[in-house]
Amino acid sequence: MPSSTVSCQVSDGVARVRLERPDKLNALTLDTLDELVATAHRLRRDRSLRAVVLSGAGRSFCAGLDFGSVAEDGQLAVLRRFAPRPWRGTNTFQEACWAWRRLPVPVVAVVHGHCLGGGLQIAMGADFRITAPDAQWSVLEGKWGLVPDMSGVRTLAQQLGLDVAKRLTMTGETVSGTEAVRLGLATQSADDPAAAADELVDQLLTRSPDAVAAAKRLFDTRWSASPRRTFARERWEQAVLLAAPNTGRIRKAARSSAPARFSPRLLP
Repeated sequence: MPSSTVSCQVSDGVARVRLERPDKLNALTLDTLDELVATAHRLRRDRSLRAVVLSGAGRSFCAGLDFGSVAEDGQLAVLRRFAPRPWRGTNTFQEACWAWRRLPVPVVAVVHGHCLGGGLQIAMGADFRITAPDAQWSVLEGKWGLVPDMSGVRTLAQQLGLDVAKRLTMTGETVSGTEAVRLGLATQSADDPAAAADELVDQLLTRSPDAVAAAKRLFDTRWSASPRRTFARERWEQAVLLAAPNTGRIRKAARSSAPARFSPRLLP
């Protein structure tokens, strides 16, 4: 039985998910993709969850797909994971990245070392990406005569200008963490990205989990929608929040100058 290549520890509402192939720069095997999907789906059912931190063990976040390992698994194993699930609209390669967008809590990717190919697409599936200044980012598929097909086209389109997304995808060039922030690939740069991620999570934990989830839904589903659809969804989310117990707890805490103690999310 192969050892797990993804670990997940949950404490005080924060899940820490880590790629665990440090000797291979956390390159992705088919088993790793399966484990990422299963982990994200399991966390989605946890109403007490407040945030997720994605990271990689050792010297890198993720160096992309392990082509040697995938070749050993055979074409049938690849085809099974390449076929889309109609009820989700993704295949396993895509769901390993996009499943983090489906979570109703903020997901923070901590990037150091290599963030290449499929690894970059996993990071782009997070809501926030905090990178070491000297990390190496690349839409590496271009060097192999391929395109990013693990939800990367969608997430790159959300973060970058069209010309920049095309350039990075067509050239496969490598940029530093500092440049990744400038281009919009990453959210911020920090000498200690793990500590910076923890600071962001600590700040998010002081906010209503219902409001945080609503904000994520609104921006993810209405970012490019028409004004009419966006306004309708704003009204719906706000009406639910006004009646939510956690919103009442914030008002009560404000009157007493005490920190609010939140209950699990109202909605899944």
